[in-house]
Amino acid sequence: MEINEYLRTLFQRLHDNLSRSAQGLTQEQLYWSPAEGSNHIAFCMWHYTRTEDNMVRWTFQNRRPTVWLEEGWNEKFGLDRVRQGTGMSFQEASAIRFLAMDEFLTYMGHVWQSTDDFLKSATSADLERTMTGNYRTGTSFSEILGTTLLGHGNGHLGQIWTIRGMMGKGEESPI
Repeated sequence: MEINEYLRTLFQRLHDNLSRSAQGLTQEQLYWSPAEGSNHIAFCMWHYTRTEDNMVRWTFQNRRPTVWLEEGWNEKFGLDRVRQGTGMSFQEASAIRFLAMDEFLTYMGHVWQSTDDFLKSATSADLERTMTGNYRTGTSFSEILGTTLLGHGNGHLGQIWTIRGMMGKGEESPI
């Protein structure tokens, strides 16, 4: 199996599980925080999706506009053009809201498709290219896909399912 096909399989599983993690939740449950300083489910989903969108489009595809900007999601949600949650204070993170979660799930789906399209056409040489000019200089795209994106995404997925469990909604966990 080629590395891009292997990564596609892992991303498809993560994406399916992230999409399922919002199912059956009310608006109140999507924004419930178990404790001061803990992020809510909608923030975790937004933060991870924006991170993937930025990395796959902007970073890996030579500054290709993100789905977030290309489709005007920042305007639809009234959120910042660039920020993705990293470094936000608890107050800023807890203020992230979506009027309709189904619209946010549409954005997520477009990002997932964009990532799949990238991976489908990526060669081994594409994935072995290394980062330049940022904190991950010298790190291959395949390593970033595996650690920064898959590891990060699965970490947030675990956080989401833990919060669901705290609300008594963990019975649908994919694990």
